[in-house]
Amino acid sequence: MTNRLESESVRQVVCSRCGAAFSCAQSQTCWCAEETARLPMPREGEDCLCRECLLKAAARTRDVPQA
Repeated sequence: MTNRLESESVRQVVCSRCGAAFSCAQSQTCWCAEETARLPMPREGEDCLCRECLLKAAARTRDVPQA
């Protein structure tokens, strides 16, 4: 099952974590390309995250000590 509706240049995506709908430009012009937060994406069974969930996940990652 997929949680996205695709079009030619812009995808309408449902955030894998909170269910918020947002658009993905699938290019360097997408809002996520402007973010400094970077995560290994996607997790098993996930698609993109909305801006809020991306930033929350990045903050949690920064707070976890690296072994």
